[in-house]
Amino acid sequence: MTKVLVLGGGFAGVEAAIYLRKQEIDVTLVSDRDYFYIYPTSIWIPTGEVTREDVSVPLDKLAFAHGFKLIIESVTLIEAKNRKVTLESGRILDNYDYIVIALGQGKIKHEGIEHTLSICGKPEEATALYKQLDDLVLSGKGKIAMGFGGNPKDGSAVRGGPAFEVLFNVDNYLKKKGIRDNFELTFFAPMAKPGQKMGEKALVMMDKMFKMTNINKKVGSKITSFDEEGVNFEDGTKLESDLVMFISAGKGHPIIESSDLPLSDAGFVVTNEYNEVEGFENIYAIGDSSALMGPDWKAKQGHVAEVMAKNVAYNIFQHAQNICSKKSYTDHLNILCVMDTGNGAAFVYRDDKSGKMIPLPIIGHWMKKGWGWYCKNSKLGKIPRIPGM
Repeated sequence: MTKVLVLGGGFAGVEAAIYLRKQEIDVTLVSDRDYFYIYPTSIWIPTGEVTREDVSVPLDKLAFAHGFKLIIESVTLIEAKNRKVTLESGRILDNYDYIVIALGQGKIKHEGIEHTLSICGKPEEATALYKQLDDLVLSGKGKIAMGFGGNPKDGSAVRGGPAFEVLFNVDNYLKKKGIRDNFELTFFAPMAKPGQKMGEKALVMMDKMFKMTNINKKVGSKITSFDEEGVNFEDGTKLESDLVMFISAGKGHPIIESSDLPLSDAGFVVTNEYNEVEGFENIYAIGDSSALMGPDWKAKQGHVAEVMAKNVAYNIFQHAQNICSKKSYTDHLNILCVMDTGNGAAFVYRDDKSGKMIPLPIIGHWMKKGWGWYCKNSKLGKIPRIPGM
């Protein structure tokens, strides 16, 4: 039987393992944590609507439901030419026909980054955000800054949406508490037009939302450092804050950067449109680990990672049967999300033809809540998968 090793337990890795098993392929998944974490719904952890456990699915339950093998351990070395992987314990995995690399990405490190917390970092940081926000609420007043950074070497590695979502959710949370007027909320980013990937119409709507919610903006100046008092910028200004939530832009995963794989300038694995690492026999890279092909507005998102995973499962099965048939992910490139605001949401869509942002008052919030329930239960096989989701 064909044996496949999947490295990574995030959206890309889990989806690859599930769809490879649908092809009755022998799959082993390696992850450095024992749960699948649903990042898109972790945005409600800081405001106390959900806990980390609510947005996590134990990987052993997923392994049991779909029949893949599971190893909970960190990868320390990838020797792609030899299809050889070394784990933290020293264990060597080298008897697999194919390897699918889905380790995610690393983060650009800013000076003083330890003074910030990220909704897109380690899951523990989301819980720490909840505790810090709770302390501020108890004090009755404060300054809160939330933003994201950029990577000049790869614009697709920027995570902007979650920063907007947490910011608007905190605004709504403070209003419900009746103390919003006692807090100064500020959004910050180094680029002049953060969120531009969503399209010009979306930018106009975002500006209206900031004005309606009385959220300040500090954009267009490079972030030089963070400290206990806030954020420092290249133009010499400082954004004072009692709590800083900052999403660093992505870069290559450290284990991938130290491997023999071909890398982009930003440290991501270079693949073709079928996610094959050319010149390396039976090696694939998907999700945030791979360098994304496509237009300037392209962005690394969970649904793109899952398309890559499904395609790779198909491509591996066909290749193992000596059938010349492959699926590309490039036709599925778009920006698609329901951006939650706490009391509603906005439907965001961008492709080569257009970009739109459609307000979804009240119902949008519950649509995203519903998606979180669907994601968890469909992954576990408790409910059918909806085509395209």
